[in-house]
Amino acid sequence: MTVTRPARLTGAALCAALALIAAVWILKDLAALGSPVDLAWYWAGDHFFLIRGRSATSLTDPVLLAVSAAGAVAALRSRHAASALAATGTVTLALRLPGLWAADSGALVTALAELALAAGLVVTAAAGRRPATAAYERLPTRPPTGRAVAAGVLLAVAAAVLTLWEVYWATELPVEVTVDRLTGGRSVVKPALAPPPGWLAAMLVGLYAAAAGSAFARARHSRAFGLLAGGFLAAVGLAEVARAVRYELAAHFDELPTVQQLVILSAVFGLLAGIAVLVLLAARGEEDPAPGAYGPAGPHAPYGRPGPYGSYGSYGPAGSMPPAPPSPPPPGW
Repeated sequence: MTVTRPARLTGAALCAALALIAAVWILKDLAALGSPVDLAWYWAGDHFFLIRGRSATSLTDPVLLAVSAAGAVAALRSRHAASALAATGTVTLALRLPGLWAADSGALVTALAELALAAGLVVTAAAGRRPATAAYERLPTRPPTGRAVAAGVLLAVAAAVLTLWEVYWATELPVEVTVDRLTGGRSVVKPALAPPPGWLAAMLVGLYAAAAGSAFARARHSRAFGLLAGGFLAAVGLAEVARAVRYELAAHFDELPTVQQLVILSAVFGLLAGIAVLVLLAARGEEDPAPGAYGPAGPHAPYGRPGPYGSYGSYGPAGSMPPAPPSPPPPGW
């Protein structure tokens, strides 16, 4: 299946609109904080420094900006346009849904706009598909088996690790705090556009697990969802590792409590695993053989050369036998 040109143009426009909204909010925060470095550390989770304002964005916003920009490019140029649009729309829907009950009016309007754009992406990806009708049209490829399995294992482990951490925090924190981490209640202090931490963790677990399953199956959409999952995994890991280095936690690793050591190790794994997934799935995939490329007898036909009809193992119409050899000349010829 490929994507029609109107669907490509529509998807690119929707992705560009999502990227523009994210860029406007980031520029607004940059003007409020006055320093790109302070904003970057705020995204990394370092909120313990004096700033001249409060950030409305979080780490998910620059990641969504990059994802939307990549989706716009993929919609115009990639054979994986449908899966790229579907992945971008699905993740945006999941991340912006909690904004519907946000107290900030600007965050609510942004959530409504981005949810509409994301839904449009999913509809465009589904409705814009069509069968390939020409030999020159490039079809989506499948990742090589080894790379797909390796990426699937890393993503599955990442989903399991994040699930275990959420179970741990649910047992350590009071019930009302655990509920607030899912719904964004009063006990949770977060930027206006950021999803609640528990909601974000649940979304990432679902994304990692879905991407791992598609990678194990070598599905054609595994590249788009796997790259998206790898990007989030690497971004979250990088933020946590940077924060640990900033506060010199890594330098005093042996002196830290066991839980803090596990947090740092999980962050390092997330960073390395995310980069590895990006490298594994960014490589060129394997194309399926074109239908009928080997003739009715398949790739292991008994005859090793093409006949006059162009298919291997067939010298005539389907089911016909090869022509008989010429009869020998009469005696005395």
